[in-house]
Amino acid sequence: MSGESLILRTNSAELVFSREGPKDKMPQTPPLTGMFGSSGYNKNFFQTEEEEYGGLYYHDSNLASGSLEALIQHLVPTVAYYPDRTYIFTFLLSSRLFIHPYELMSKVCHLCMDHQRLSDPQADKVRVRKIAPKILQLLTEWTETFPYDFRDERVMRSLKELTHRLSTGDELYRKTAQQMTQALIRKLTALGQYEEALAKISSTVTDRLTVLKNKPQSIQRDVLTVCSDPFTLAQQLTHIELERLSYIGPEEFVQAFLQKDHLDNEKTCFSNHKKASNLEAYVEWFNRLSYLVASEICIPAKKKHRARVIEFFIDVARECFNIGNFNSLMAIISGMNMSPVSRLKKTWGKVKTAKFDILEHQMDPSSNFYNYRTALRGATQRSITAHSSREKIVIPFFSLFIKDIYFLNEGCANRLPNGHVNFEKFWELAKQVSEFMTWKKVECPFERDRKILQYLLTAPVFTDDALYLASYESEGPENNMEKDRWKSLRSSLLNRT
Repeated sequence: MSGESLILRTNSAELVFSREGPKDKMPQTPPLTGMFGSSGYNKNFFQTEEEEYGGLYYHDSNLASGSLEALIQHLVPTVAYYPDRTYIFTFLLSSRLFIHPYELMSKVCHLCMDHQRLSDPQADKVRVRKIAPKILQLLTEWTETFPYDFRDERVMRSLKELTHRLSTGDELYRKTAQQMTQALIRKLTALGQYEEALAKISSTVTDRLTVLKNKPQSIQRDVLTVCSDPFTLAQQLTHIELERLSYIGPEEFVQAFLQKDHLDNEKTCFSNHKKASNLEAYVEWFNRLSYLVASEICIPAKKKHRARVIEFFIDVARECFNIGNFNSLMAIISGMNMSPVSRLKKTWGKVKTAKFDILEHQMDPSSNFYNYRTALRGATQRSITAHSSREKIVIPFFSLFIKDIYFLNEGCANRLPNGHVNFEKFWELAKQVSEFMTWKKVECPFERDRKILQYLLTAPVFTDDALYLASYESEGPENNMEKDRWKSLRSSLLNRT
């Protein structure tokens, strides 16, 4: 690799340095597009030809498996080697199934300090100048892509120790390390503020039935009094979706499904703390939107008003589809398909349902959501070739995205019978999560409307029982079972103090 240049990208500058020394015999992991075929798993999954390089096994030059120690070694740069970015992302994403991030950082520091002789005060300055930019680049990629790992003080401490050693006596490296650390602290500060905002919103949300009992209906707000334009509401929903997406760390998709690994002494790496709180908050938002839609439909006393609300949400859902906001689209459809809403036959009789039928067809679950997946591919392609920020928006139906990752995780073992890490599986996992990483980085191009956003996030919603009660109050029970349930709900809910 002599003479080959590598660009070190930081937030403020690009540092160019050369890879010196003899050509590394270890095969390089190819670029992301080369690793991942369109048909699913790595195209060499069933290859039988194997080559071994220092504890790593390759199928047709693609990394297939290896011991955990060998994979860690493969992560750490040397004077003559820097790992491919796809390998860095894939390993940092999947390694937490086998080792705590703080333990991994400790090992990386040890390999850098001892094996590269950086701990020696008399270390050759020429050698330090060759290796320091590569180590700083690795740390920059780690802090930018997996910043939440550094909420653990043990990880942060190791980071500070290593960057201090690398930057001693060199102003350029000191500035690069400082910029990296400052960017990391900004991200962690923003995360803390976001979590505080979510907690505040959660504490202000009340049950809609309580509001109904305490406020005359004439002075209660509903969605149409706040926003009567479907396109504007769809834009504000997209604001919420993109903000919530942006705070989900890629590691949460792995940590959400952590299970005991029999080869790791029955211990999970994250058993003692919250593993996927931002992911869970996003799923909760989907549920809230569904219940908000159902509540808005069931609350009006007059049939024509309920029909108007239904038609309004159908138009909102259509605008969400056009924007590429499939998550809000599915949440609205789910809300309208809830039993307390779907049973309102007289109301639905007043609704022009042709547009709703088209949307339901697009999100039809048959053939593993074939129609939706086709539309998602179209939106993704539009995003790739986009000339405007609006065309870049892709917000997937998140529950299905999680389900796909879950079945990938369940369908393949983390380790092979010989104890090696099954890296074929993690290439495919990284492919799916890296697509999400692209989607979550899009900034919402629409103007924010605080009044509408506040309503969407904090307006009271009905519980399941309250939804049924409101539904029966709107259109009476049709059989004895519904009549019995209605009486029971009235007794338990309306008499609640």
